[in-house]
Amino acid sequence: MAARRAGDPVAEETARDRLQEAQRISARVRQEAIGLLKKNDPDGNTNDTNYVFLSFVVQYLPAGLVGLLIVVVFGATMSSTSSELNALATASVIDIYKRLFHRNATDRHYLTVSKLATVLWGLFAITLSERASRLGSLVEAVNILGSLFYGTVLGVFMLAFFFKRVQGTAAFLGALAGEAVVLYLFRFTQISFLWYNVFGCLAVISTALALSFVIQRKD
Repeated sequence: MAARRAGDPVAEETARDRLQEAQRISARVRQEAIGLLKKNDPDGNTNDTNYVFLSFVVQYLPAGLVGLLIVVVFGATMSSTSSELNALATASVIDIYKRLFHRNATDRHYLTVSKLATVLWGLFAITLSERASRLGSLVEAVNILGSLFYGTVLGVFMLAFFFKRVQGTAAFLGALAGEAVVLYLFRFTQISFLWYNVFGCLAVISTALALSFVIQRKD
């Protein structure tokens, strides 16, 4: 009997109509709620895309599993945040501050500067996260922002692994060219952000190879 009902086209059509009607009712209720929120606070943020997963966790997962998932989220967030802040502070001190400002300072001085750089990068991350929360889906916003730089980084790594004859100057200029291509695609085209990585990587490699050939011939 169940198999017969599963293959019944009339029952399937009826179930599909009920599902579509429920979706329309849900969408109408959601729009009414958004309208009420905007009426009370015109400047309020009514984007609830980032709360889908959290609502599912709170309403449908067991209490013990909810606690474990919260611990996992906090652990992953703290681990990635600490490593990123340390890497940014170290790169800022070694590649910029030590090279351009104070070459022969003491280790205590560099340690103090690195702590200050960590605080500044933390404030920058907090400010950027406040802005990114208004870009719609947080996952998509992170991927879009990351795609502005992933292609360039991938191109530099490809040069290091497969084109070892390319010199540092050519690789640096190729990275600048690749980043310029990605920013142009982001600003003036409708290409999906997933393609930024491909075009950025190709721009870095092709520009670096061409410049390396010119530099070698000039030498």
